[in-house]
Amino acid sequence: MVRENSKLLSLEGASPELVKGNFKDAAQLRKALASCKIVVHVAANTSQWPSAYEYYKSTNVDGVRVMLEESRKAEIERFIFVGSANAFGPGSIENPGDESSPFTELQHQSGYMRSKYEAQQLALAFHQEHHFPVTVVNPTFMLGKYDAKPSSGQMLLMAYGKKLMPFPPGGKNFVHVEDVANGIVRAIEKGRNGQCYLLANENLSYQEFFGKMQALCGWPKQLVKVPKPLLTLAGQAGTLYEKMSGKPAKLNSINAKLLQTDNYYSPAKAISELQLPQTPIEKAISDALEWFEENEYLRK
Repeated sequence: MVRENSKLLSLEGASPELVKGNFKDAAQLRKALASCKIVVHVAANTSQWPSAYEYYKSTNVDGVRVMLEESRKAEIERFIFVGSANAFGPGSIENPGDESSPFTELQHQSGYMRSKYEAQQLALAFHQEHHFPVTVVNPTFMLGKYDAKPSSGQMLLMAYGKKLMPFPPGGKNFVHVEDVANGIVRAIEKGRNGQCYLLANENLSYQEFFGKMQALCGWPKQLVKVPKPLLTLAGQAGTLYEKMSGKPAKLNSINAKLLQTDNYYSPAKAISELQLPQTPIEKAISDALEWFEENEYLRK
């Protein structure tokens, strides 16, 4: 199901049956669900700004409620909710976050993260109350081909062609988008109802990540670490700008704190129960860059 104005570049080479409409409209959704047995709910507002929860609630929480209710009425046999790793608290390299890690106060301050956490809780509660077959998958930071928006691939586009690339002191867990796609299919086949699965792979600091990119394509030419105090100050300035202008800033206090955090997660459960593939992150980076080049996204 796609919106009337959806970019369909990511679907090139595939031949899905498309239904145009708005999944938050119960009547339109009812038509789309006719004769379906399995639902994979991927739609979400994934912007990292503004930080206000209200910006995300309609799509990421209320929309999930409509999808669950209509799917139950349609007697859907498997409902896969594609959530986010951000619905769980992150950990360190030595002790990464897992499916039992509690959501943190810092994450709650991010409207996006809070919305994904609340949507996940909603889906799991719906499973408990109605015995509806819900399984949650929680991808980390995905990279690979077909990032038409672009979304997470924007991180590569920002660094490509840069002679000097500042990077924050934190880190993320990275995963190849094709591994995530495989994880979703395997969740349909093997996932347990009422369970969550972190679709994760490699924990890397931002310096390590851009170092891998540098080794693959030669960009960025030089890396410069942004000191924590400077990043904090820049975030505070962004928050002040938001309050004075009423407009979102790409960096505010909350995002600055998150960039200083080690957002590390473990894929152990998904590997054990779903046989989640673990494609090297170098392959994810090179696949993304190759696709961006073929589609004229790269600018030096």
